[in-house]
Amino acid sequence: MSEFDLIQRYFTRPAPNAILGVGDDAALLRVAEGMELAVSTDMLVSGTHFFPDADPFLLGHKTLAVNLSDLAAMGAVPRWATLALALPGADENWLRRLSEGFFALADEYGVELVGGDTTRGPLNLSVTIMGEVPRGRALRRSGANAGDDIWVSGTLGKAALGLAHLQGRFALPENARLSCLAALHQPRPRVALGLALRDIANSAIDISDGLLADLGHILECSQVGAEIAFAAIPAVETHGIDDALLRHCVLSGGDDYELCFTASAAKRSEIDAVAAKLQLPLTRIGSISAAQGCTVRAADGSVMKIKESGYDHFA
Repeated sequence: MSEFDLIQRYFTRPAPNAILGVGDDAALLRVAEGMELAVSTDMLVSGTHFFPDADPFLLGHKTLAVNLSDLAAMGAVPRWATLALALPGADENWLRRLSEGFFALADEYGVELVGGDTTRGPLNLSVTIMGEVPRGRALRRSGANAGDDIWVSGTLGKAALGLAHLQGRFALPENARLSCLAALHQPRPRVALGLALRDIANSAIDISDGLLADLGHILECSQVGAEIAFAAIPAVETHGIDDALLRHCVLSGGDDYELCFTASAAKRSEIDAVAAKLQLPLTRIGSISAAQGCTVRAADGSVMKIKESGYDHFA
């Protein structure tokens, strides 16, 4: 099977919302009047982001999901994507399952694949996602203000615990295993939440590298600090997990793809209404301070010493 047969068979579909999609030297897109284009790129590398024997359907899902999560953090509506693949070989069954997982999620969020590339090489999947957001209304990392509440969606640490289980570092009990592995392999991008927060949140980011690392980006861009209560952070309920491992997974583990955002205390009732409408837990875990730096407090009020803030590819 040639490169062009591969693209035609598994990755060419109609793109009615694009002027021109797959099949030419470049796609042609038209952004709606009054909208800005939000663009983000993520790559998943075998052995770094996923196991070489990963289920291709789940891998197709996650390849797009991590990019949708970036648009969610900006309050953008997903529209188009490109997909670049480096493949060690053209395994037709593997490619079919990968494309099925990718397009199942693309269909759910109305994303059209409008281009990409393929080459032979170590397994690597890279998506560039594009979405629209009304002019001047995108959520950013730079808007946090002293006195803001800090919120997170969902439950943190599940994906990291799932990874620890697969690595043999810890045996998850049955009551938590399925949910933690689902969080790792099939993250749910919080697109609807991002859209709902456009006129509520002052800043936002998706949690991909760990809560402390990603919150740290908000603090740096906004030139503020934070104090958070570890006991307030929503974590998976399970028994027998070592305290140090749980603390690491919740604060620094990454792969959560939940949203962390800040908002004025006056917005609490609006945020509670969003949580109820979306049937998604939204939890206040701390507040923004004028003094820079991030303090994590234990249940007794003492300051917790944190060795790792999050994942860094080059640390």
